[in-house]
Amino acid sequence: MSEHPIEGLMNTAMSSIQNMIDVNTIIGEPIETNNNVIIIPVSKVGFGFAAGGSEFRGETINEYNKKEKEEQIQYKLPFGGGAGAGVSINPVAFIVVQQNNVKLLPIEHCSSVDRLLDYIPDVIEKMNNYLNKTNC
Repeated sequence: MSEHPIEGLMNTAMSSIQNMIDVNTIIGEPIETNNNVIIIPVSKVGFGFAAGGSEFRGETINEYNKKEKEEQIQYKLPFGGGAGAGVSINPVAFIVVQQNNVKLLPIEHCSSVDRLLDYIPDVIEKMNNYLNKTNC
């Protein structure tokens, strides 16, 4: 059975989306700074897709069916259609790797409590360093 024209529209749109979005779209390429810090961007990706079409007849359905039976062939109807897609990519965080330390830095903090929780490992590390210096 031959491919319907709408299938061609959908395949073209879907392959275009597939070319735009890959794993590196969500977890970006690592960026290394001069001081050996690696920064990896993390993004939220959303996309939508729509396609539609219609076949058109110039005569009534009865005239069309009669013509097909008399000539014993199946006519291909004129086809009109369209497809579209939309993609949104929003950065949500950065993974920062520095020496043996890995941090997730969100772009937007939800609340003050979230920010406080983000600082707890640094505070504990600084307290340990301070206590180790005073004990020596």
